[in-house]
Amino acid sequence: MNRKNLTTEIFLLGFKNIHNIKIVLFILLLGVYCVTICGNLLIVALVSYSRTLHSPMYFFLTQLSLSDIFLTTDIVPNTISGIITEAPVVSFSSCITQLYIFGCCEALECFLLAAMAYDRYVAICNPLRYTTIMDFALTLKMILISWILGVSVILLPVLSIIGLEFCGPNVIDHFFCDFAPILQLSCSETSKVELEVLCLSVFILILPFLMTVTSYGCIISTILSLSSKLQRSKAFSTCSSHLTVVCMFYGTLIIVYMIPTKGVSLTMNKVVSLLYTVVTPMLNPIIYSLRNKDITEIIRKLHK
Repeated sequence: MNRKNLTTEIFLLGFKNIHNIKIVLFILLLGVYCVTICGNLLIVALVSYSRTLHSPMYFFLTQLSLSDIFLTTDIVPNTISGIITEAPVVSFSSCITQLYIFGCCEALECFLLAAMAYDRYVAICNPLRYTTIMDFALTLKMILISWILGVSVILLPVLSIIGLEFCGPNVIDHFFCDFAPILQLSCSETSKVELEVLCLSVFILILPFLMTVTSYGCIISTILSLSSKLQRSKAFSTCSSHLTVVCMFYGTLIIVYMIPTKGVSLTMNKVVSLLYTVVTPMLNPIIYSLRNKDITEIIRKLHK
């Protein structure tokens, strides 16, 4: 840790002036957290249990579920604590750790969604060679690469932040330690770190997004070229769940990080941030469960 760092504790203001709805928000977030953990663990358990789900798409889905579990566990418990205490105090090292885990999970999800989009592209646009192309070896390589990149690429800006000087103030008007709020606390010049984050965001966010969009452009073109309406419906159903998750994930990130925030209240920014840190990890397993015939069939069999 930087020896010049005089900030050892950070106050997270979270959601201020919520005395009238404090208990409601506490119960709501606790419920969302429980549903998220149970839903994602269910996905992992079902894929592990059923041989019919032992395919690349579902292996990617288990990794997405693990990422969502890590993300929501990184954010929600501390947010719930903030509702109780109103201004929780976290150590500087804990704040950096939360930032790192958050960044890893978001980067990992970008890479996994791109890998899943490629899997759907091969399945729909080149179905006769699907099992040859998307074999276990390639699937495992794509998963390992996604994890390695997700864990490693965030290290550069995080280490750069650790090297900055923090001498006060030590108050973050947010419910978790995000990049921008932490940089605002630094007494050092932060332009270099901001440039690093910008360059990495192109690699982490833009490139996987372009790969995903390109894959779905080819998928939609192929689906529209099918002569039978039944064939088009069946082909679209195989990727509709993933497309829904992609739109929800990138939509919230674009709203928070790419749309100008001038004139937007901090409260509104926090609410939108809740979407991709809390709500999206809960909805992912629900979307895949309700809109996936294979998973719903296995749940139905287990229920019997």
